[in-house]
Amino acid sequence: MDNNIATFQAWIHGMGNDGYMYSALGITIILFMIHTYSTAREKKKLRHTVNAYIEVFQKAFDLSDDALIILSTSYKVIYMNKTAMTLLGLDKNIIDKVLTPMPKIKRKREWESLSTCISEKVVSKNTTPVRAYPKSILKDRRDKETEINLFIDTVKMTEVSTGEYTVVSMHDLSQANAHAQMEYKHSLTKLPNQLQILQDLPALFSKVHIENNKIALILLDFDNFTRLRSIIGYEQANKVVLKFSQYLNTIVSTFNISVYHTFDNHFLLTVSNLESIEAIENFVKEIQAKLANFYKMEDVNLHLTVSAGIAVYPDSGSTRQLLDNAYKALTKAENDGDGKIEVFLPQKSQSKYDELTLHNDMEGGLARGEFEVYYQPIVKADTHEIVSAEALIRWIHPTYGFIPPDVFIGLMEKTGFIVKLGRFILEEVLKQQKRWELFKFKQIGVSINVSMVEIATGEFVEHVKEKLAYHRVNPEFIKFEITEGMAMIGEGETEKYFHRLKKLGVSILLDDFGTGYTSFTYLKKFPADIIKIDKTLVDYILENEEDQRIVKAMIDLGHNLGMKIVVEGVENKAMVTMLDSYGCDFIQGYYFSKPLPVFEFQKLLR
Repeated sequence: MDNNIATFQAWIHGMGNDGYMYSALGITIILFMIHTYSTAREKKKLRHTVNAYIEVFQKAFDLSDDALIILSTSYKVIYMNKTAMTLLGLDKNIIDKVLTPMPKIKRKREWESLSTCISEKVVSKNTTPVRAYPKSILKDRRDKETEINLFIDTVKMTEVSTGEYTVVSMHDLSQANAHAQMEYKHSLTKLPNQLQILQDLPALFSKVHIENNKIALILLDFDNFTRLRSIIGYEQANKVVLKFSQYLNTIVSTFNISVYHTFDNHFLLTVSNLESIEAIENFVKEIQAKLANFYKMEDVNLHLTVSAGIAVYPDSGSTRQLLDNAYKALTKAENDGDGKIEVFLPQKSQSKYDELTLHNDMEGGLARGEFEVYYQPIVKADTHEIVSAEALIRWIHPTYGFIPPDVFIGLMEKTGFIVKLGRFILEEVLKQQKRWELFKFKQIGVSINVSMVEIATGEFVEHVKEKLAYHRVNPEFIKFEITEGMAMIGEGETEKYFHRLKKLGVSILLDDFGTGYTSFTYLKKFPADIIKIDKTLVDYILENEEDQRIVKAMIDLGHNLGMKIVVEGVENKAMVTMLDSYGCDFIQGYYFSKPLPVFEFQKLLR
C-alpha cells in the first residue's frame, strides 16, 4: 500500500506541472484508492490515510484563487472550495447536493448552462482532453456577471461505482481586468493615458475615413511647470493639474471630444466635430482664457498658461503621422514663448535638413574637421577698439554646405553631442589664445557659449580647470556665456556652479538679458561680470521710445550692480551713437563685423 501511496503522491506532483487545476483531481483519485483494496482491514487503514490527504487537499484548495468544483455524472457536488462558493454565491451546504440552478456561461454570443459545456463532446486524440473557454462570462444565481477563464476536464474511473467525475476550474478575471485598466489610466487624474490613446487612435482614424471628417489632435502643456512647482510646491501643483483635468472633463460632452492625460503636465484632446482650423484654434483659445484665472491659492489667482500643438487630418498629413506632428507643433509653440498655439502644416515645416542625417554625421563631422570656430569682435562703444570676441561654431557639411547654428545646436543638445562639441570649442579657443600670445598678437578675451547640458554633466568646471593648466592660458582672457533663461533653471545650483567657475579666474556673461524673467534679487546674487542686452530690444530702438527707455534703464541697472554692459545686434552708426550716449560699455554687431574665420579675424586685430 505504501508503494501505491507513493505512486499516488508522485502522480499528483506530476499533475501540478501540467497546469492550474489538475491537483483538484487528487480528491477524485483518493476515491479510486478506497476501492483498490479488498480487505476490510486494509480499507480501514487506507481510509485514515485518505482522510488525512483529503483534509490537506481541502485546506490547500481553499487557499487557491481559482474556483474548483468536482461534480458527479448527475451534477451532484462532490467537492467545492471556498473560492467557488464565493464566486457562485453558494455556501458549504451545497456539498452532496445537485448543483441547481446550474450557473450560466456565455462563451460565444449566447447564454448556456454549465451542464451544456460539460456535456459538449470534443474530438481529440487524448481520452480526457481539457476543454478551455477563455474570457467567458459567468452568471450566478444572483445574476451577477463575472468574466472568467473556464476549464473543464472529465475523469473516468471504471473501478469506482460512480464511474465518472467532472472537474471544473474557473479563474476570476475581475482583478486582472481592473489592474489592466489602471495601466491605461493616469495615476493622478485617472484620465486615459498615453497607452490608451495609442489603443484608441486606430479606431478613431477608421471612423474619420468612413465619415470623411476632419479630426484634430490637440496637445496642451503647462508653460514653465517645473518652475511653478518649485514655487507653489508639489502638492499644490498636483491640485492645479487635477483641477484642469476636471475642467477638461466638463467640456467633453459639449464639444464631443476625448481627453487624455498623457504625461506629467501634458494633455491630449481629440476633436472630430470642428469644421475648420480657425474653429479649432478658437476652441484652444477659450481653454487658455479659462485657465488664466481658474486657480486660486490663498485668495491669489495663479496666472497659468498652456502652449498648444495642433495636428489636423487631412491638413497636417496622414493619420499615421498625426500624433507625431502634434508633438512637433507643440515643440514649435513652446519655443515661440508662453501661451502660443502652433498648427502643424507640411508647407510650414518643410526643411532641407534631415535631422537623422545630421545626427548620424555629427561624430564623423567633428573627426573630419567640418566644424570651425568663427570669431565676432566686440568693441568699446566710444573708441570702437576691439577688446574681445565671441567664439561661434560653424558647420560646413559635405552635402548641405553651411548649416545655420539654430538648425544643429538644438539637435545636439537633445542628443547630448553638445558636450563633445563644447569641449572641441574650448580646446580650439585655448589653442588660439596661446598662438596669439606666442606671435605677439593683441591679447583679447574670448567668450564661449555654455549649454546647460554641459553643466549637467558635473564635470565642466574640472575640465575647464584642467585645460587652462594644460595650455597655460591666462584665465582672465576666457569668458563663459550663459543665457538668462538657463540661469533661472535651478537658480541655487546654477549660482553655486558659476561661483566655482569664477574662482578659476574666468569671467561670466549673462546673455540674452531682457528676454527672460530674471529677478533683481537673483541678478544681484548671480556672479556675472557682464550683461549682454539681447538684440530684440534694440532692433527698433531708433524709432521706439519705450525700447529706448528700457535699454537705458538696463544699462543703468547693470552699472549700479558693478557690471559691464554689451549690446548685441547693432547694425548701423545711429544705433552706435545712441548706445554710446546711454553709457553702454561694449557693442557687438554686423555694423562692425559679422563672425569671421580666425585668419580673417586676425586681420582686424592687426
